[in-house]
Amino acid sequence: MAKEKSTEDKIIKSARKVFIAKGLDGARMQEIADVAGINKALLHYYFRTKTKLFEKVFTTAFREIFVILENVVSGEMDFEQFLEKFITHYVKLLKSKPYIPQFVIHELNRNPGLIVEQLQNKSFIKERIFEIVEQAIKEKIIRPISPVHLITNILALCIFPFVARPIITGFVMDGDKNKYKAYINERPEQIIGFVKHAILLNQKEEA
Repeated sequence: MAKEKSTEDKIIKSARKVFIAKGLDGARMQEIADVAGINKALLHYYFRTKTKLFEKVFTTAFREIFVILENVVSGEMDFEQFLEKFITHYVKLLKSKPYIPQFVIHELNRNPGLIVEQLQNKSFIKERIFEIVEQAIKEKIIRPISPVHLITNILALCIFPFVARPIITGFVMDGDKNKYKAYINERPEQIIGFVKHAILLNQKEEA
């Protein structure tokens, strides 16, 4: 049983590499088998079709995102605690799994229905985030803002540096990978400060 799990994990990791590089349409089962170091027959034993394998890889990637989000919205917290936790944990996830943004963007262009299906299964996360934002507006902690706009703004600030890594590293930082790493390590603090400055109400404004 442990061996089967190990083989399946190896297949998923290998398939992820191929799907990220070539997408669903460009990937071939033989290539995935070669990367995994197994024969094609064994690959088909675990996953009968390429589509089934892709869905497994995609679902696994999304599960990692949802684990983070579920942790962020669990328990009682005020808006600033939510903001800091959300941004810190999300950037940490992207640092450890930098392939996720490109993978999701590729699938958005190919089959957005699969993403919508994944999201609908976790609608309570959206509802909890909206509740936190709306409560902060009601208590005059933050400026009136649509929760949709706020969350998409935050996600963009978190995700773009990973999607645009080649441009930021190669052009902005003259190919210095250490500068890019330092920049990414600074991102949570920079994003948190930027968002707070943009939407938090101070005592003078409340009066």
